[in-house]
Amino acid sequence: MVKSVALYGLQGYLVRVEVDVGGGLPAFEIVGLPDAAVREARDRVRAALKNAGFTFPLGRITVNLAPADIRKEGPGYDLALAAGILAATGQVPAQAAARFVYFGELSLDGTVRGVCGVLPAVAAAVDYGESEIMVAAANAHEAALVAGGYGLSRGKSAGTGAVPRWGARTPAAVQG
Repeated sequence: MVKSVALYGLQGYLVRVEVDVGGGLPAFEIVGLPDAAVREARDRVRAALKNAGFTFPLGRITVNLAPADIRKEGPGYDLALAAGILAATGQVPAQAAARFVYFGELSLDGTVRGVCGVLPAVAAAVDYGESEIMVAAANAHEAALVAGGYGLSRGKSAGTGAVPRWGARTPAAVQG
């Protein structure tokens, strides 16, 4: 399980991103009151992981965004979905992935794009006791305004930056 943040106005709520990868016909379902932009993350995450050199799992993927009674809006869950899938499939250590709160959009090539609402999202994460938040490089200055959080900003999945990369592909600060 990894974490992200849902925003309702300027109020943020910690969201648990639970991923189950099982057998069966290939499918990718997101439940937990997602809006259209969150449901569209399926295609962005699939392409981003493939283009970043990871294996996208075959079979049935079910992602639960909990709590289910809070609406999840926008593309800010992409990074958490990708981290959850990598952890659930053993491509990254689950304990290392679970350390962070993720808030960012993924492009099809794996670049992490900035999103709106990073300041209240990071503030909410810190209020919930979280101190390690991963955001896009474009949002790093905004995230740094919140006291009590340690942020990692990442740009591209390959080359100089990185979508969360663990194991042999991981910056030392992220390794668990």
